This record gives sequence, C-alpha cells and structure tokens, in this order.
Amino acid sequence: MTTAHSSLVILDRDGVINHDSDSYIKSPDEWIAIDGSLEAIAKLTQANYKVVICTNQSGIGRRLYDTNTLNMIHEKMFRQLSRLGGEIQAIFFCPHTDEEDCACRKPKTGMFEDIAKRFHLGTSLKGVPVVGDSLRDLIGPVMMGAEPHLVLTGKGPKTRETGGLPPYTAIHTDLAAFVNHFLATMK
Repeated sequence: MTTAHSSLVILDRDGVINHDSDSYIKSPDEWIAIDGSLEAIAKLTQANYKVVICTNQSGIGRRLYDTNTLNMIHEKMFRQLSRLGGEIQAIFFCPHTDEEDCACRKPKTGMFEDIAKRFHLGTSLKGVPVVGDSLRDLIGPVMMGAEPHLVLTGKGPKTRETGGLPPYTAIHTDLAAFVNHFLATMK
C-alpha cells in the first residue's frame, strides 16, 4: 500500500539504523550502524526525500547518558552518513521514561505531531512511510495516517512473532530492503 504524497520518510533509530542493545546505546563507541543502513539513507537523500529520525531515548531519563552524549552519538552518525552523501533533516527524541507518562514517548503521538507541524503537514502523516523495529514505532504514526513498515533487524523478528501489527504493515529484511522497495514503487 504505497500512497506516499510526501517527500518525508520517518525512521526509528535503534534497531533500524544502528544495532540496538538492551543496555542502551550510551556512547558514540556503542553506536554501530547496521550494514547497509547509512547507504540506504543516502539513497533516500539522493532521491530528494527528507529523512527524519523519531526515537525514544529513555536512557537520558534513566541517567545512563545525557543530552550532550546523545548529540555526540548523532554527530558520529552524521559524519558517517555525510561521507556517503546522506542527510538527516531532523531528529526528534523523547528523553522520558515510561513512568513519566509524557505525551511524546512512543507509542504516543507527540513526537509525530511535532514532525507533522515542522514539515507543514498539518495534523496528518497520510502517505508518510514510517520504519521501525517494534510495535511502539508504528502505532502512533499509523493513527495519524502514516504507512507502517517493519524491519527485521533489532527487535523486528520478535515484533513480527508477537503479532498485533497495524493492517497493511509491510515487512522488510532491513532498512536497505525497505529503501529499495520504496524507491522502486515511487518511480
């Protein structure tokens, strides 16, 4: 189901772009790109898509790392990505834990509403593909009309096995497979 009228693609970070860890990604050294993911983002950039990251970063709320460290992690990602001709337009992150019951932590829609506003989409993400490895990455944006895509990296295999995915969720081996499929359907 590809009805994308938008030039925006929303990606989760941990488990989609980089290897995830149950102990959190707490330093630039721990941030390791999944093979092909940065090249995939570069392909989107070169096809004139705006790539946005939407990520829960409760490690900040848990005091495992701070915002400065998160910025250093993202700086590493930006450097590696720029060498390939890729670009991230914006990173939206929630620093809160579940217990804080904020409006921004996925699966809630707060960050996605902010993305829609920032990119002048009103209150809808209709036709915007959103790529994640867990159910919480997909629920909120789907309620706003986004197209769900699950990757089988990170928590993806467990998420598929558990079930309960939104209708029309497309499943891809990894981010590179999503990008190849997506760009082929956009021609």
